[in-house]
Amino acid sequence: MRKKLIRFLWISMASVVVLLALAFVAIWNGWIGYMPDMEELENPISRSASMIYSADGKLMGTYNSDRENRIIVDYNKLSPDLVRALVATEDERFYEHSGIDFKALGRAIVKRGIMGQASAGGGSTITQQLAKQLFTEKAHSTLERLIQKPIEWVIAIKLERNFTKEEIIAMYLNYFDFLHNAVGIKMAADTYFSKEPKNLNLAESATLIGMCKNPSYFNPYRYEERCVERRNVVLGQMYNARYISKADYDSARVQPLGLNIRRRTHQEGIAMYFREFIKQYMMAEEPEMKNYPSWNRAQYLIDSVAWANDPLFGWCHKNKKRNGEDYNVYTDGLRIYSTIDTRMQKYAEEAVYQHVVKELQPQFNVEMRMKPNAPFSRHITQKEAQGIIDRSMRRSERYRVLKENGASEEEIRHSFRTPVEMTVFTYRGEKDTTMSPLDSIRYYKKFLRSGFVSMDAHTGYVKAYVGGLNYEHFSYDMAFMGRRQVGSTTKPYLYALTMENGMNPCDQVLNVQKNYGGWIPRNGSRARYGAMVPLKWGLAQSNNWISAQLMSRINPQDFINILHKFGINTPGIEPSMVLCLGPNEVSVGEMVSAYTAFANHGIRCAPIFVTKIEDYEGNVIAEFQPRLNEVISESSANKMLVMLKGVIDGGTGSRMRYRYNVRCEMGGKTGTTNLNADVWFMGFTPSLVNGCWVGGEDRDIHFDSTSIGQGANMALPVWAYFMQRVFADKSLGYKPDEKFELPSGYDPCKSEEDRYGLNGIEEVYE
Repeated sequence: MRKKLIRFLWISMASVVVLLALAFVAIWNGWIGYMPDMEELENPISRSASMIYSADGKLMGTYNSDRENRIIVDYNKLSPDLVRALVATEDERFYEHSGIDFKALGRAIVKRGIMGQASAGGGSTITQQLAKQLFTEKAHSTLERLIQKPIEWVIAIKLERNFTKEEIIAMYLNYFDFLHNAVGIKMAADTYFSKEPKNLNLAESATLIGMCKNPSYFNPYRYEERCVERRNVVLGQMYNARYISKADYDSARVQPLGLNIRRRTHQEGIAMYFREFIKQYMMAEEPEMKNYPSWNRAQYLIDSVAWANDPLFGWCHKNKKRNGEDYNVYTDGLRIYSTIDTRMQKYAEEAVYQHVVKELQPQFNVEMRMKPNAPFSRHITQKEAQGIIDRSMRRSERYRVLKENGASEEEIRHSFRTPVEMTVFTYRGEKDTTMSPLDSIRYYKKFLRSGFVSMDAHTGYVKAYVGGLNYEHFSYDMAFMGRRQVGSTTKPYLYALTMENGMNPCDQVLNVQKNYGGWIPRNGSRARYGAMVPLKWGLAQSNNWISAQLMSRINPQDFINILHKFGINTPGIEPSMVLCLGPNEVSVGEMVSAYTAFANHGIRCAPIFVTKIEDYEGNVIAEFQPRLNEVISESSANKMLVMLKGVIDGGTGSRMRYRYNVRCEMGGKTGTTNLNADVWFMGFTPSLVNGCWVGGEDRDIHFDSTSIGQGANMALPVWAYFMQRVFADKSLGYKPDEKFELPSGYDPCKSEEDRYGLNGIEEVYE
């Protein structure tokens, strides 16, 4: 009987050993549970945030999915105190085991599992904890957790076989979620202490490692005292492990936390409008008509042109990773190097804020008090104003949600008319108030909007990008996404076409109003009416009658063709006389790119946003070069340069000189559409081309006073404030005494390249 019992026990033990061995083999090969393949083990943190950098080397921000705001940091960029604190606290024999610490595991089984001592410590190594974070789903029961443990052991062993100890520590710290959208040690160091991981001191390192036990429980933002206690436990462990001296321990444990918390959101960082634009631009899919609503078919044509011509547009879908998948800016850890200069970006944002917010908005608020339909113009009826509000209501997220939940139209309107408590935006900070959602729509429409872009005249590199005044509350991008009527800023394209046809700036035109088949253009001034005036005077004064005469003598399709050469991609432009006054809608970015031709000898530079892209290992996977095309001849460009300088030196842009004292050599053009609905200023120096638009959310929101509402007053000052700051910053290298390159002794009216030596437009076109 005894022999049978012993035999049974040996057989049972052998069976258990065999079963465990078979289970281990099954787990190792992925037959039981989840086992990542070797490629995943070699690249365990593939879902990492992409980073976008400025041209001057600053991290502008990251692209992350949900809370995975992770930026990978190499081991050699970690503070030694971080590493010592982690090992001392979480795995004191880390450098001795191969993934599983059997001594710690046995202690945990006996003391915690059998004797029930909660303070006995756990048996998981740093490698096992990493395996759990990387590849194990959260267990919903004790049994499920017991099944997961052997899988974690196997993964830990594989990690140890494929990575060095230093790489495992780096992966652990790069992966850990430290709360407040700070995933990974780089974001944690920046979020809690505004430092790089390598610059963390002893106390700061111990604080962050202390959070690894339970980040919610030891959250320094909510439980400072508890966090200090945990930090000091970590310091004690470091002292016991002889990583720090008694003096270091005593000094660090009495220090305050010294937090400098910056809670991270996807809306933080430099040039938010630009960063959001780049994300959408790179992630764009190949345009298909079916994916565009009927009211936005124009965007389909714009996107189709960008897909064909710009390698950056849709880059993530045009290029493949080594595994054949598309790239994803949220998860592939890309390093995107932009053309933005953070100094110039700051100056651009300050210039827009200074003029639009501090100067124009108060004036607009005063004018609104006299408008019965404020903020809408007095030129529209109450019914028309209500129609605009109604359309905005139907496009709102609140309306969409109520509609999807089955609310009737009457119920939805009642909801929009019912006052509720809400927090609204003001330029002095958010304000708690009570108003109806319908009134809040009208409230937000009273804020003026603006877009500004600065571009290198010779490369097309976008140096500054302001899509609006507050991304959180006014996220629609008016730099490259929004399109508005350009008004008189389109006239230089028309004049350039006439220069191509042999005219010169001194050719004479009769300054009179004419009827063109029922269309009679109006003009803001009757100066020199009935006199023969040179073309350069007509452009300087932005005279509509002269523009109409030039337009009447060319084929409108030729004008459309040259607009396309300038990079103006407004879809569905119909050939007509009125095109000479700029009724077509264009983005600020397109206009700035077009004006590079006037500063660059007739060569237009397409906008370049990114110079190169690297993968998470630092390999360059894409580079972007300037894209240039000749729009007009150098001879015509020289003539246009002289005329556009005249706009500033004696025309509609002359307040640049006498009011803002900007003395650099420059050309430019103001633009104001009907009733001051859209106002523009385009200006360029030998090195930079800048453009600004200012207006309301809707075209019926504008100044009724032309003296305030014209482009020279509403948009030109932004350009002036920006360039004043740029010239003052010597580190940028832009000098106010820089000159345009023109032939020595150049006279545009007597150029040898002129094909005609005539005095009147009639003779040229007869």
